[in-house]
Amino acid sequence: MAVVGVDFGTLHSKIGVARHRGIDIIVNEVSNRATPSLVAFGPKQRSIGESAKTQETSNFRNTIGCLKRLIGRTFQDPEIQIEKKYLNATLVDVSGTVGAEVSYLGEKQTFSATQLVAMYLGKLRDITSNELKTAVTDLVIAVPGWYTDVQRRALLDAASVAGLNALRLINDSTAVALGYGITKSDLPEPENPRNVMFVDVGHSSMSVTIIAFAKGQLTVKATAYDRHLGGRDVDYALLQYFAAEFKTKYKIDVLSSPKAMFRLAVGCERLKKVLSANSEAPLNVESIMNDIDASSKLSRETYEGLLTDVLSRVGTPIKQALAESGLTLEQIDSVELVGGTTRIPAVRAQIQDAVGGKPLSTTLNQDEAIARGATFACAMLSPTFRVRDFAVHDIAHYPIKVQWEPTPSDPDDDTELVVFPRGNGIPSTKVLTFYRKDSFDIEARYVNPTELPGGINPWIARFSAKSVPPDSKGDLTCVKLKTRLNLHGILSFEAAYTEEVEEKEEVPMEVDGADAAPPKKKKVVKKKEVPFVTGTSSLDNSIVENLKEQEAQMHAADKLVMDTEDRKNALEEYVYDTRGKLDDRYAAYVQAAEKVTLLGLLQDAEDWLYSEEGEDATKSAYVGKLDSLKVVGDPIVLRYRQYEDRPRSISELRASLNDYLAQATSLDEKFAHIDEKDKQRVVEKCATIQKWLDDQIARQAERPKNSDPVLTTAEIGKKRDELIYFAVPILTKPKPKPVKVEPTPTGTPNGTQSPQSGTQTPDPAAGAKAEEAPAPPEMDVD
Repeated sequence: MAVVGVDFGTLHSKIGVARHRGIDIIVNEVSNRATPSLVAFGPKQRSIGESAKTQETSNFRNTIGCLKRLIGRTFQDPEIQIEKKYLNATLVDVSGTVGAEVSYLGEKQTFSATQLVAMYLGKLRDITSNELKTAVTDLVIAVPGWYTDVQRRALLDAASVAGLNALRLINDSTAVALGYGITKSDLPEPENPRNVMFVDVGHSSMSVTIIAFAKGQLTVKATAYDRHLGGRDVDYALLQYFAAEFKTKYKIDVLSSPKAMFRLAVGCERLKKVLSANSEAPLNVESIMNDIDASSKLSRETYEGLLTDVLSRVGTPIKQALAESGLTLEQIDSVELVGGTTRIPAVRAQIQDAVGGKPLSTTLNQDEAIARGATFACAMLSPTFRVRDFAVHDIAHYPIKVQWEPTPSDPDDDTELVVFPRGNGIPSTKVLTFYRKDSFDIEARYVNPTELPGGINPWIARFSAKSVPPDSKGDLTCVKLKTRLNLHGILSFEAAYTEEVEEKEEVPMEVDGADAAPPKKKKVVKKKEVPFVTGTSSLDNSIVENLKEQEAQMHAADKLVMDTEDRKNALEEYVYDTRGKLDDRYAAYVQAAEKVTLLGLLQDAEDWLYSEEGEDATKSAYVGKLDSLKVVGDPIVLRYRQYEDRPRSISELRASLNDYLAQATSLDEKFAHIDEKDKQRVVEKCATIQKWLDDQIARQAERPKNSDPVLTTAEIGKKRDELIYFAVPILTKPKPKPVKVEPTPTGTPNGTQSPQSGTQTPDPAAGAKAEEAPAPPEMDVD
């Protein structure tokens, strides 16, 4: 299986794969290592990733980004209002979740955030499959640690709709730590761990994680977040500044035009990058609105003054993580920076102030560390990939409780229990005990709803026991409920059962001559499953299958459109390329009548291409038009190519003829064992082919260039193959092995010399002694 890790980002995503004994970040179809997290819709097809980015300016109303921040949310979530600042598409309610309304295939359609993310993951799947030349199904996806149960389940649903199997949703900060620690060979013993703080400031959020590293393991000590502090907040502050300036300078209200805002935002993002390395930077936005080309400039000092509110928040999550970890700044061994926004000097300065002036380290690739860590996590789960043993001890960020209705027999009993407190390890399984004799329900909820992102519903899951049999005395039955917080950080109810203890007597074995031992009683615990159903925020299987089918249809339609466009481009290219070459490269190889006919066909094809019919034709129509042109054009191209390639083919055949003729007439010792008749056959074969070649060359020389050739490179190649298959078996015939004889010893007391043969004849009276004599050495006889 392929080992794939994905850093699912707000602005763009990166894909890591394990190969060549390491981790590679692969490139997309335009050779970029990061793929824009965008999905766009048009009159004919969807555009995803790079293609969506290319047409974003002209199609911004139907282009949706911020997918990572939309999934798992409701339309009423207050944080959706924040996201609207960074989106131009229309957000709507789709079956209780947030989605987008777009113009697709000429009509208004709505898609949920889960569907949009599935489309995007499908694009990442295709990029990876194209790079690895194999189908991709399994992967690990890195997500924010502040994702809740509903967001994680929605992402798993999206992966399923895209035909992917998410082996794990790993917290992005944990992925960074894994990529950092698994390659270290100098980690200390667990008694004295190395404490590292990772500060990640990305495009839309900031996270701080403190990790304790020891040999073969990492343990998450604490995490803290600011979910709305990132590079896009810097861009937005710049946009507001220049919008106010242009209102005075050019008398235009940029904020009143979504297209003008988009163009200005693109310029602000470029300016931000320039100011990270320079003290001043220009801003130029062509035709921002009302045909006005706006320009300005900004100094770093003014720039940092605009970011006062943003920068003042940098230290808060750092202090929160330190407090939760129970460590002091002196106990932090290093501070590692991750995320593109940490390149802004003012942000780095704020981080350094918050960590007491400690040096800031950038040993990790700030843009690709998450994807690399996710890929390592996938490799650890893969049965076909060997990774050094390294344990990852992650934690839950939100405490989870279960609650239930009180029983009639004990109305004052507790009705809730915190099962997984904040900082609980992941994965983790716990068994809860209830005493019931009827069906009952349990709900899992987050303990502190105010800690959750925006308006996320604290409800997680529901457990309903259908029937609980009373015990043998008719009293309450002890029901065990197994609940689990799995690798994804998702809670589930795994099993429910009752336990009955039975005592059985063991019959002792009788031993001759010994008194029988008294029987022993053995306790046997029998489990009986309690039927139950659960409810979660995950989509029903039937809905997932329906969305899969829709996605497959859209994917197939996109492919057909791309293939059709490819055939249309091929036809258009052939028309212009061939027309230009008829008066240049192909001029000597085309007959006058052919040229007139072909030029007419090319003109007809061009007229058809730009007609209403040709502008929106089918794939087969373009293929048919191109094939009809090639019927006339291919013979001309063939003459040209034959003229260009024929000398090389002739040269190769002549070289083979000379080579085999030289070997067949050679006096070299290595050919001495070959029969002279066979050698003569090779000589005759070479002569026959040589005569054929000379005759064909002479015939070809008599023909004009604009007539079909009588000698083609294919025929020359066949003759060369014929010669090779004939000559090689003869000229590479191995030497026969030498004949070996075993002479008998001479001049011994037990034998007499035969004067005729010169060999020794054993004495019959001394046969026994002759058999005991040592074996004679072998001799070669010519």
